[in-house]
Amino acid sequence: MKKRNVRGFTLVEILIVVIILGILAAIVIPQFTNASEDAKKSSTQSTLQVIRGQIELYKIKNGDTPPTDLTKLVTDGYLPSYPVNPTTNATADWSYTASTGVLKATKGGTDLGY
Repeated sequence: MKKRNVRGFTLVEILIVVIILGILAAIVIPQFTNASEDAKKSSTQSTLQVIRGQIELYKIKNGDTPPTDLTKLVTDGYLPSYPVNPTTNATADWSYTASTGVLKATKGGTDLGY
């Protein structure tokens, strides 16, 4: 009898590889989810800094008088367009109080804390 060269993987070997890939995917996928949320938070914080800077510039040029609302910054040319909140992708998710000068990012009326 002649011996045949049999090539290929056994079912057990394939099963082990699939299990290892599943474990690696379970570790890696949550990392991408957190990275996405962190990027949105960072982008929102950057947008807040830009808007706050433009509010200060407005106040300097207008005798320490703050803008009445954020649309005033757009109409007077301090911002190119009304800012979109990167966390919610909505333009309405900003809370600005002219009397105190406080600007916050919100989500459905709830303060995001940054």
